Amino acid sequence: MDCSLYIHIPFCTQKCSYCHFYVIPNKEDYQLLLMDGLRREWELRLPLLKGQRIRSVYLGGGTPFLLGADRVGALLSMIRQQGLLCPDAEITIEANPENIEAHTLAAMMEHGVNRISMGVQSFDDRLLKNIGRTHGAKQARDAVERIASTGITNISIDLMYDLPTQTLEHWKHSLAIASALPITHLSLYNLTLEPHTVFYKQRESIQRAMPDEETSTAMYAEAIETLEASGLLQYEISAFARPGYRSEHNSGYWLARPFLGLGPSAFSYWNGTRFRNMANIHRYARALHEGILPCDFEETLAPDAARRELLIIALRLRDGVDLDAFQAAHGPLEQEVLNTLQHHCSLGLLEKTGARIRLTRDGVFVYDSLASELV
Repeated sequence: MDCSLYIHIPFCTQKCSYCHFYVIPNKEDYQLLLMDGLRREWELRLPLLKGQRIRSVYLGGGTPFLLGADRVGALLSMIRQQGLLCPDAEITIEANPENIEAHTLAAMMEHGVNRISMGVQSFDDRLLKNIGRTHGAKQARDAVERIASTGITNISIDLMYDLPTQTLEHWKHSLAIASALPITHLSLYNLTLEPHTVFYKQRESIQRAMPDEETSTAMYAEAIETLEASGLLQYEISAFARPGYRSEHNSGYWLARPFLGLGPSAFSYWNGTRFRNMANIHRYARALHEGILPCDFEETLAPDAARRELLIIALRLRDGVDLDAFQAAHGPLEQEVLNTLQHHCSLGLLEKTGARIRLTRDGVFVYDSLASELV
C-alpha cells in the first residue's frame, strides 16, 4: 500500500504574525534533540510501515531548510535504509527566500531533495513587513531564479491574500510577478486569524484593515484567471500547477492516502485514525527517550462521519470524485449526503458526469458552504 511521510522541523529565525504552527528558535541543542527524537520515533513507527511504499516525503515547519543539508541527508538516508521509499518519490523541503543558497541547494539535491516549497506570501515589500516576513520582494524573485538555476524544476511558492491593507491592485501585482517566474506550482492561502498568533491578539484592528468579502472574492477570481492564463492550472481549491507538477504529497491528503507524521506537533492519518504528536520539543524528546510514542491526541471517527469527511476533502480536487469508486473503497454514502450532492447539482454548483461529481467554476467559490452542509 502507498503512503506519505511528513516530518516537522520546527525551527524558525522569527515567527510570522499570522503563524499558528509549532515553531521554536533555531538553536544547535534543539536540533540535536530533534534529530535524536526523529531517529527514535522512526524506529518505533517502523512496524506500522511494514508492507508500505512511501510515495512522498515532506519536510515542513518551521523552516526545515535551516536544518542544513547534512542533517536532511541523514534523515533521508535513515528512511532509505528500510527500502520503503519509492525510487521516484517526491521529496519536498520548505524554505524561505532569505535562506536559499546555491551550495546548500546543490547538497540537498545530492541527498535526494527534488522539490522546493518556498513561503513567498507577497511580492510587495510593505505587505511583507506588515505580516512579519524578513525577506523582500526582490529577494524572493532572486531565490526562485537561484533554485531554477541549480536544476530543480519542481518549484512551488505560497502566496497570501486577505492581508491587512492589501488591495486588489496589490494582489494583481504579486500574481503578475509570480506568473512570470520559473515556478511549476503555486499554493494560495487567505489570511485566517488563528488563536495564539500576534494577529489574533490584534484581531480587532487587523479585521478592520482586511479586505471585505467582495474584494476577497475578487482576489480569488483574479488568481484563478491570471494563473491559469500563465499555464498554472487549478487542480484543487487552493493549488495550481503546470502539467506534470501537481503536488504528490498534498494530493495524497486529498485522496485519503495514509500519512505518517514525525516530529513535534506532527499529525498522522492511519487506518481511519488521526493522531498528533506533542507540540513541545522537550516533552517530545523525553517521551521518546523513555521509549514512549509522543502522541497527545488520537481520534477515530465513526464510519459515516469518516466517509463524509473524506468526501468533503476529495471534492476540493477539480477532477472531482468518482462516487462508485469512492463507495467501493470507503463504504456507501448516506442518502442524506447523496441528496445534498444532488441539490447542489440542481443549483449549478456541482456537476455530475456518469459516476463522477465535481465542483463547477461557480461551486469553487462556495466550497466552504457546501462542505459545512455535508459535515
